[in-house]
Amino acid sequence: MGKASYNRSAFHQVFAMALLLAVAGCTTKDGGSGTVAGGLPSTSGEQKVSQSELRAYCPNVTLREGTAFFNTYEKGGEKDNARIVYQAAITDVTRACQYAPGTTTMDVAAAGKIVPGPQFKAGTITMPIRVVVTQGDSVLYSKLHKYQVSVSDPASATQFVFNDKGISFPTPAVKDIQVFVGYDEGPYNTK
Repeated sequence: MGKASYNRSAFHQVFAMALLLAVAGCTTKDGGSGTVAGGLPSTSGEQKVSQSELRAYCPNVTLREGTAFFNTYEKGGEKDNARIVYQAAITDVTRACQYAPGTTTMDVAAAGKIVPGPQFKAGTITMPIRVVVTQGDSVLYSKLHKYQVSVSDPASATQFVFNDKGISFPTPAVKDIQVFVGYDEGPYNTK
C-alpha cells in the first residue's frame, strides 16, 4: 500500500470517527426506557432519537468560495511557492443539531489536512478557522478560532478535525439559516 493510499485511508478513518461523535450529539435522554426511535434497544440504555428530531431542520454547513485553502509562507516570502512552510486544506464539513424549546444548538466540524511545504519545520501551527451562522442579512454567530495542530513529518500530510461546539440560536420559523466554515486570513475586525 502506497503512502498516499495510507494517508487517504487514515483521513477517512479520522473523519468517520468525528462524524460518529457528531451524530451521537443528536440524541436525547429517554427517561431510562432503553429504547431509541422505532422501539430498537439503545446501546447505552439512556438515549433515543425521537421522530421529531429526525425530521427537524439542521442547517447545512458550506465552505465559502476561497476559504478552503490556507498557505503559510516564510517571513518575507508571501506568494512565493518556494517559500511555503505548509499548505492546509479543509476537505469535509459536517454538523449535528440538538433541540430545546425555541432553541437549536449546533456542533460544526471540519476535517482537513496539512501538507508540508519546501520550508517546512516541525512544530505546532496555528490556522485561523472561522465559523459564521447567518439568517438573511443578520449574523447570528461569528467566531474566529486560532486552531493549533502539531505537525512533525516532513514527508506526509497531517490530518486534523476541528470542532466548534454549542452554537445556539433561536429555532427559525423558516429554513433560512446558513452556516459557513473556512479559513479567515483577516482582517479580523470585520464579520
